[in-house]
Amino acid sequence: MPVITQATAALVDIEVETVRTDAVQSFLKQETLLVEISTDEGLTGVGYSYTIGTGGRAVLAMLRDHLLPLLPGQDSRNVEHIWTTLFRSTRATTVGAITSLALAAVDTALWDLRGLRSQSPLWQLAGGYRPEVPLYDTEGGWLHLSTEELVEGALASQQRGFRGVKIKVGKEHIADDRSRLLAVREAIGQEMHLMVDANQSMTSAEAIRRARAFEDANLFWFEEPLPADDVSGHARLAESTSIPVAVGESMYSIAQFRDYLHRGAAGIVQVDVARIGGITPWLKVAHLAEAYNVAVCPHFLMELHVSLTAAVPNGEYVEYIPQLRGVTNTELEIRDGRAIAPNTPGLGIDWNRDRLDDRTVA
Repeated sequence: MPVITQATAALVDIEVETVRTDAVQSFLKQETLLVEISTDEGLTGVGYSYTIGTGGRAVLAMLRDHLLPLLPGQDSRNVEHIWTTLFRSTRATTVGAITSLALAAVDTALWDLRGLRSQSPLWQLAGGYRPEVPLYDTEGGWLHLSTEELVEGALASQQRGFRGVKIKVGKEHIADDRSRLLAVREAIGQEMHLMVDANQSMTSAEAIRRARAFEDANLFWFEEPLPADDVSGHARLAESTSIPVAVGESMYSIAQFRDYLHRGAAGIVQVDVARIGGITPWLKVAHLAEAYNVAVCPHFLMELHVSLTAAVPNGEYVEYIPQLRGVTNTELEIRDGRAIAPNTPGLGIDWNRDRLDDRTVA
């Protein structure tokens, strides 16, 4: 019986590789919640979750004080049962970021165990649709960069074979956003996908106004223009523009995605495996989106999302933002602008223990 004998958690600070800014914040560091679950069969699964600079110790406290003590003695194969048991034990704090991030660290460790036990890679274990997924680049599109730097970054991504690039929007004057986008579009031509991301910085009226100003830039999507809880605002925006509206990175339950999809407020689903609570609910959201004929292009965590996006038929893009190179022995394999899902058993992330130890803060 693969019974859980021990479960531990740690907080690891991983520095960003480059300055990252958007309309509302700067990405200071990745506070990484690392969970290890061992079983009596001699296997240890490693899972993780993250924040972008705040709240990591609160998530760690949720894990240590409430969730991890419930794991010893459980059959690690019963992933749905464990997820539901932990979720129900935290009713007072669901649905919310702290609980979902904690659940994700546990759930990804359980899926890692699943893969190790069956000697299967995650992309096949979770569905096995295809072994590789197209990439789009965000690293060259941050808000503080000049127009010239945006153009230079987009052309470099195009030369690497990336299928798309994303530019942050939310400048004080709409003319600045528009001129930056048109400059990039002119440089890369019409065939390469161009996405924009407002990071929840706009009102409904302003998002509609900017979408109209962006129409001739031939955008592939308009991401998070409004606060994530404004479903009706996103629905009005979607009705007013031909640009697909992309949402999901700031949603923490399956029901939120259901509401968006049912109201036609999401043209692209960007479900984040950490923020939704793990692989178990991530797959449910992906299949829900498939039922609505909507593509999944998950947010961040490319090292993990490559396998999940490859697992489902409506997985369309992986976002290129490298973040784990400082704490892993191997990097995500990229071939002709496509991310290759790891074929090693489990999550396929080759952690470097010494580097993790050096960055462990709690």
